[in-house]
Amino acid sequence: MTSPVDPVEGAGGVEQPVPEQVRRRGWAIDTTPLRNPHYRRLFWGVAATMLGQQMTLVAVPYQVYALTGSSLLVGVTSVVALVPLVVFGLLGGAIADSMDRRRLMLVTGAGSAVTSALLAVQALLPGGGNLWLLWALTAAVSGFSAVNQPTRSAVIPAIVGAGGVPAANALAMTVRQVGVIVGPLLAGVLIGLGDLFVTYAVDALGFLVAVLLLRGLPALPPGRDAAPLRLGAAVRGVGEGFGFLRTQPVLLMTFVVDVIAMLFAWPQAVFPELSEGRYAGSPNSLGWLFAGISIGALVMGLTSGWVSRVDRQGAVVLAAIAVWGVAIIGFGLAPTLWLAVLCLAVAGAGDMVSAVLRSSMLQLAAPEEMRGRMQGVFLVVVAGGPRLGDLRAGAIASTAGVGVAMVSGGVVVVVAMAVVAVAVPSFWAFRASRSALP
Repeated sequence: MTSPVDPVEGAGGVEQPVPEQVRRRGWAIDTTPLRNPHYRRLFWGVAATMLGQQMTLVAVPYQVYALTGSSLLVGVTSVVALVPLVVFGLLGGAIADSMDRRRLMLVTGAGSAVTSALLAVQALLPGGGNLWLLWALTAAVSGFSAVNQPTRSAVIPAIVGAGGVPAANALAMTVRQVGVIVGPLLAGVLIGLGDLFVTYAVDALGFLVAVLLLRGLPALPPGRDAAPLRLGAAVRGVGEGFGFLRTQPVLLMTFVVDVIAMLFAWPQAVFPELSEGRYAGSPNSLGWLFAGISIGALVMGLTSGWVSRVDRQGAVVLAAIAVWGVAIIGFGLAPTLWLAVLCLAVAGAGDMVSAVLRSSMLQLAAPEEMRGRMQGVFLVVVAGGPRLGDLRAGAIASTAGVGVAMVSGGVVVVVAMAVVAVAVPSFWAFRASRSALP
């Protein structure tokens, strides 16, 4: 049981949990931030949008293939979504550092709701939709999300206080994993019933609920005087963000270690080959492979109370990514489906710990006026790393085999984490207790 709390006053007069309280938690996920009414609005907003977003991620490529019969054009659709994600992920972080973040979340949330509703309407067009319109709306949804997500992350320290940041991140990432697992399953059912309209409409409804919840938040200024929004200023802000990042080895390494993990050991590209080859005799092998990482991440999220108490965050991040690398080595060698899924689940658990702590390090070590830009870079790295990893894994698997692709990548990840620990001692030694919020 959690001991009674001695709250302290936080942003906007909200009672905040003190760090000592966090250390009293057990293994179960730390739900302390949910006592904060403002964080509850953020949390349920994430919960409302994640299910629909994951359903849309299934529906869009399905609709593209139904319209064109071309796997190439399905691949092009990923690029159509990735380009605005990268561009607006960086610009969005700069925008979040120059205007009231509550207002920005409301604007981008409303834009996502309208765009998702238009996706539902276009699914009713004669012939099952229009490819160019579908691509335009997909790009718009991606752009709105690329601004909204870094802004949501940037406001967490101001809402829950320094001590509540890891627990708040664990809660948000856990509910996202639920959406990753349930959303595609529900989308598959609706698509099987021939109802793309409802699939997209659920996404629109989720964004609408999130906007209504966000209306109850107080003003969330960016830590400096807000200025009129101008494109030139936003672009300069991106440059300032990268300039700042070059001077901060700890923050820079939070991105570098994730790129290494995803580039060399992201396994998704080899799932189809394994399902038709090594695990062909196992029922629904493809579905289990795709679910494996999320299953491990969800289990870790539900037992992440200890993560909130981690002080040596840099060291634990390196250890968690090393676990990811070892698990991918095991996955590459696994002779049976159940062992492969178990290895993927262990990898997902390691990735969950890494993601929670890296995000917390960014939120705690970056000054308030830089948090939006740092979260924008975080979004771009998280989105781009796995796509580069798919390219590497697919290329090596096609020439040397799946085992070589996965084992070699896992070995590189483990060795690289040891090198980082030695070469960047400030990252290895990073402690949450010494990262005073500006």
